[in-house]
Amino acid sequence: MEKFGENLAVVVSMVSKILMYGLPSAAVAVGTALLNEDNRNTIFRKAFAFTQNHTPKSFDEHFPRGEWDKNWDFRDPTSLVDKSKWEKADEVGKKKLLEECKATASRNIFLIRHGQYHLDREQKHLTELGREQAELLGKRLANSDIKFTNMTMSTMTRATETANIILKHLPGDLPKSSSSLIEEGPPYPPVPDHKTWRPLDPEFYTEAARIESAFRKLIHRAPPSQKEDSYELIVCHANVIRYFICRALQFPPEGWLRMSLGNCSITWLVIRPKGHVSIRSVGDIGHLTPNKISFT
Repeated sequence: MEKFGENLAVVVSMVSKILMYGLPSAAVAVGTALLNEDNRNTIFRKAFAFTQNHTPKSFDEHFPRGEWDKNWDFRDPTSLVDKSKWEKADEVGKKKLLEECKATASRNIFLIRHGQYHLDREQKHLTELGREQAELLGKRLANSDIKFTNMTMSTMTRATETANIILKHLPGDLPKSSSSLIEEGPPYPPVPDHKTWRPLDPEFYTEAARIESAFRKLIHRAPPSQKEDSYELIVCHANVIRYFICRALQFPPEGWLRMSLGNCSITWLVIRPKGHVSIRSVGDIGHLTPNKISFT
């Protein structure tokens, strides 16, 4: 660091000459200094030597990073292998067992938020705008040239109504199912706290467990038996989707409330065979015109 400081002082000195004498005169002084060097780039190489010659340790000290948990879904081959066969196998046999447990396909998961709904009604049906949003979303999905594999919908009214409208635009033989695990709820105590929304601790305790169960059931790499990439629709709720994003990317789960998702938006998760996760889009509402956008 001392050399870095000394060489940086040379650069600062050059800048000072520019400020003191003006650009033309300073250019002569600086140019002379550079020409007197055996290598014109030596000064600048030395000044920025820290960035060029850093060690992994020094880099990590300045840019601390967390470790990616490659077995976050407990579907790494080492977790799936038959333990009784593993103990009896030789090295060749163990390698074969691991190969048999490796995923080869990717899962594309489309997390769809329901349309706008009536906040003041017990059943919370979709509003007229919410139905229009679902229609536009259904048309977009139908025109996307993606062959969707299946659909899972929340059992709550607003999500089920949204899903059924979307299904009108998709092939009639698309496998579909309903799940109460992905109903709306508080998934994790947020940081920072919300000023007006403060669920009781027992509610967090029970609802968070349910939504975490939904994540473990629905968000994971493909099984070894899956040979082709899948494109799966999950129609549910903003809190659930935001929590899924944080968990899938291994971000702190308490940050879920820092995101905002529009009604009938698309969040596209991709889970690769090795368990790597990426996001193609978050809260995509490109199918909605400005007068059709809402966030309720």
